[in-house]
Amino acid sequence: MFAHGDRLTRRDLELITDERRRYELVDGTLLVSPSPRPLHQRVVARLLAALTPGCPADCEVLPAPVDVVLDEHTVLIPDVVVGRRDSFTDRALVGVPVLAVEVVSPSSEHIDRHLKPARLASAGCPHYWVIDPRVPSLSCFDLAGESYALVGEGRGGDEVRLEKPYALTLRPADLVSPH
Repeated sequence: MFAHGDRLTRRDLELITDERRRYELVDGTLLVSPSPRPLHQRVVARLLAALTPGCPADCEVLPAPVDVVLDEHTVLIPDVVVGRRDSFTDRALVGVPVLAVEVVSPSSEHIDRHLKPARLASAGCPHYWVIDPRVPSLSCFDLAGESYALVGEGRGGDEVRLEKPYALTLRPADLVSPH
């Protein structure tokens, strides 16, 4: 489909019609992830339910797949994204999100803990969270200069109280609970 060695663009990404996998670009390199498992999606659903009520009127909380276009060669799909309403087009969130959240899977751990936060930090995304449903744990980071600094963390039944991007209290165990 694409010539070997070519640096891909967001237009190339739009040509892919396979919906069984998630396709992202980081600096022109294609990343392919399998579709998420039920535990992963449970965490996403619980997080959406927790984030939506307090979301400011000028923002919107959406689950994947929503393309986040950082530049022509970098298009990410966070598991949950909070973005300014005026940054959403009919196809994507164009520009920097307010918050990007990744739910770690064994196949995505390096990407979610290293590659995506580095790219989002360099783009200026102010908040980045990582949820590991296997523990369960929640790690919340705020942009401090050119990288992220840990501002909240919890495991199991620990309460994680946050003021940014808006006031919220979460417990990692609640995000994985089937009830």
